[in-house]
Amino acid sequence: MAQQEDVFKKLVAHCKEYGFVFPSSEIYDGLGAVYDYGQNGVELKNNIKKYWWDAMVKLNDNVVGLDSAIFMHPTIWKASGHVDAFNDPLIDNKDSKKRYRADVLIEEQMAKFDDKIEKEINKAKKKFGDEFDEAKFRETNPNVLREQAKKDALHARFSKALNDNNLEELRQIIIDEEIVCPISGTKNWTEVRQFNLMFSTEMGSTADGAMKIYLRPETAQGIFVNFLNVQKTGRMKIPFGIAQIGKAFRNEIVARQFIFRMREFEQMEMQFFVRPGEEMKWFDYWKSFRLKWHKALGMGDENYQYHDHDKLAHYANAATDIEFRMPFGFKEVEGIHSRTDFDLSSHAKYSGKKIEYFDPELNKSYTPYVIETSIGVDRMFLSILAGAYKEEALEGGDTRVVLRLPAVLAPVKLAVLPLIKKDGLPEKAREIMNTMKLEFNCQYDEKDSIGKRYRRQDAIGTPFCVTVDHQTLEDNTVTVRYRDTMQQERINIDALHAMISKQVTGAELFKKLLE
Repeated sequence: MAQQEDVFKKLVAHCKEYGFVFPSSEIYDGLGAVYDYGQNGVELKNNIKKYWWDAMVKLNDNVVGLDSAIFMHPTIWKASGHVDAFNDPLIDNKDSKKRYRADVLIEEQMAKFDDKIEKEINKAKKKFGDEFDEAKFRETNPNVLREQAKKDALHARFSKALNDNNLEELRQIIIDEEIVCPISGTKNWTEVRQFNLMFSTEMGSTADGAMKIYLRPETAQGIFVNFLNVQKTGRMKIPFGIAQIGKAFRNEIVARQFIFRMREFEQMEMQFFVRPGEEMKWFDYWKSFRLKWHKALGMGDENYQYHDHDKLAHYANAATDIEFRMPFGFKEVEGIHSRTDFDLSSHAKYSGKKIEYFDPELNKSYTPYVIETSIGVDRMFLSILAGAYKEEALEGGDTRVVLRLPAVLAPVKLAVLPLIKKDGLPEKAREIMNTMKLEFNCQYDEKDSIGKRYRRQDAIGTPFCVTVDHQTLEDNTVTVRYRDTMQQERINIDALHAMISKQVTGAELFKKLLE
């Protein structure tokens, strides 16, 4: 675990050093849990958003886009349940004066049982080698069974407390499990209290006439209140979806783990409207499609898993997370929820407007049910970087840091490097660069040795480097160097565009999704 934490620290440092992510307002000592995306970070982020948008809107002819406002009528948040139910259970340690989410403390305690089980398994793997049967070991080893039983008992108790909204029981679990504050090391805990996560502000010119409004804590409600507008103007037939990418804001008291949990973040959400009674069929469909979308990036299938929710939100009848193996364990990057007809029915009730769909096949009107897919752009960004970051030992005792980013997401697709800064090589390199930059994000670099330039491009994840040398002027060929293998090959400049285009556009990935 300590080794993984070390990798995570290196990743955070790498993000700053190479222009991916900066602490916000850094010259003023920063602002907690708020970050800015640098020159490479914004390119990676935009590429993630494009990969998602094209997979949802371009590939599905029954999904359309929307961009709704951040400010919305305050009654929307009453109707959605956020005013009354958008809370986190918080607990304070009296000695350190630090505040924690009670549910997170208990989840971390459960993860410790998993760590103990993994240690037992790894010990046995070393001992028995190729003959090791992990499944049988899990079923029969007394140490594993004991830790699993403890975890299962805690899990059952925790789930019940969450679903009963029993704050006293959550505190009692923390006491019984002897969970200590990571800062003070003591068990001197306060009561558990609920805390609403919405930021509020005022709209209007005077204090007396101002209306209290909220910064949206999710983008979904903007889709629901536009259901009729999109359905009628687009003549949409159920089933159909509305997709949106946008900023959301949550006053997270316990914000940590870099960009994993922030106060200002970005979401990619799609609400898919279906006939009542068909929601589970579509829930399974989108669950499968979304996992396929993640796995298509080639970050390793073993790094993804489903996690079914212990506690369902007030609007849901099914919920599953897609989790990625971060340096600090498997964590949620995307949620798929069956939201029933809660949202549209609630907005109809609070607005006094009829929000229904007339189904010509059934010859009747009804309130559609909704399947939601919701993914955090920032969490996706972190999962991609965590999966791509590698420190590699090379021949001759040298090392390199490389980001093995999927080529379609890489901030820079191609670096053009003249071997030396004379003899017409820079001019020829600029000529290639000017042709290629019409379609790809390219970088020109002539400073330092060619080896150092390769290392810089490895560190930002550039999949291809093209070196222009004296032979280029003679036969119109260049050396292409591949990031992952460091292999080099000579190709004609005329073939360059087609070779790179095949690797860095989304078409090949989308073919996998349509299989």
